[in-house]
Amino acid sequence: MRWSFLAVMCATVAAISCGFAGAGEFDPVLNSQYADWSLMPPSIAAFTVCHGFGCRDRTEVAFSASDRVKMAQILRTGQSSPAAERKAIATAVAWFDRRVGPETGTMHHVARAGMSEMSNPDSQFDCIDASRNTTSLLLVLDELHLLKHHRVERPAGRGALIDGRLPHETAVVADLTTQKEWAIDPWTHAAGERPDVIPLEQWQQDC
Repeated sequence: MRWSFLAVMCATVAAISCGFAGAGEFDPVLNSQYADWSLMPPSIAAFTVCHGFGCRDRTEVAFSASDRVKMAQILRTGQSSPAAERKAIATAVAWFDRRVGPETGTMHHVARAGMSEMSNPDSQFDCIDASRNTTSLLLVLDELHLLKHHRVERPAGRGALIDGRLPHETAVVADLTTQKEWAIDPWTHAAGERPDVIPLEQWQQDC
């Protein structure tokens, strides 16, 4: 993994706080992040999946009507409470990974992809890819009005090498009732597995 590049990116992300208004009302800073990467903001009609480390490779994916039905079915299981919705979000992220794998060639990506996977990077996700794809999926779920208990936040980062930790980035949601932020981090898991869903403050303290 290109740690010097990630250090700059994750340190930048870590310095950015505050919430995100949701699809259709893009926070200017988050919107500029998509622009900085020459990415169109995600929507139901068009979705760019990043892979290959640092969004080097990009695959356009369109959600079909059956995809939207599937997302609605998954999120419906989480309507009862914020905790239930976070479980549903995790299920949706795992489903999304399996859904886009055949189109992106990432069906067999490994957990914590790093330097040892650089010989075939296009089939892998680093934390930059994973956090952007997850954030984009969350924005699509929000655009479909499927998130009832959470809002989508900007990605968060931790580690900057100088503190002895490798840089890492994650997608984030905030509980609408408590305002508590939660990391949604699939990079630590292999293809099709559910992501880590843990309090952001705990995630930021981990190595």
